[in-house]
Amino acid sequence: MSTITLAPYNTPQRVTQLRILRSEWTKMRTQPSVVWALLSTVVLMVGFGVLFALLRESHPPQTQASLASFDPAGISLAGVNLAQLAIGVLGILLVTNEYTSGLVRATFAAVPARLPVLWAKAVALVLTTVVLCVPAAFAAFLTGQSILSKQHLDTTLTHPGVTRAVLGCALYLGGVGLLGLGLGALLRNPAAAISALLGALFGLQLVLGFLPATVSDHITRFLPSPAGIAVTATTPDPLSLAPWTGLAVFLLYPAVILALAAYRMRRRDA
Repeated sequence: MSTITLAPYNTPQRVTQLRILRSEWTKMRTQPSVVWALLSTVVLMVGFGVLFALLRESHPPQTQASLASFDPAGISLAGVNLAQLAIGVLGILLVTNEYTSGLVRATFAAVPARLPVLWAKAVALVLTTVVLCVPAAFAAFLTGQSILSKQHLDTTLTHPGVTRAVLGCALYLGGVGLLGLGLGALLRNPAAAISALLGALFGLQLVLGFLPATVSDHITRFLPSPAGIAVTATTPDPLSLAPWTGLAVFLLYPAVILALAAYRMRRRDA
């Protein structure tokens, strides 16, 4: 008579980066705050772009100089300035929700190395943001251009720099999400991290506004938001960095913040 040997029910599985990523994706898609943040991002990108296009269509450029500097693609994509808040807060909540609820202890018990959890959150957040924001940016662009076409102010995706600007919106928002994620992992407090995010995106520019223009104009272009937003521009601006240079400068900010967060995560208990 033959015997059948069954494997133990609770056979442990090896912890891999792919399994951690799958776990973080499951946690991410089951949080109501994630759904609302992503929905807000799409609404702000498309809705504010439409409103801004309607405003400019009713008040078109009146002079040759204003017409030469008119950026129809930038008009349609203006919603990214508000959508960045939703994505940044989403990145913060992905980390701080676990710290405030105590779930992070169970997470680190399953993944003692800790840092793979941070990298998995970053990958899940960036992929989700880019996949969602690319079609949202195209929708905002096409809708806005249909409005501007009434005054013959529209442009097309084949115009130099336009496709880059549309795709750049998604890349910039992905970077903002990483900045929020890093701040959340570094500060571990939602209020403190959101305050730091607002300060980085808007507060520094307000402070520099009190300095002489010759000084503030030179520094402002290297701040997070002005540097990153440069990738969405299609008309030259002497006060801004080149599109890809600006995006590269902007990505240095979340890279540094994530490095600091990783150091603290390794050195400090949950």
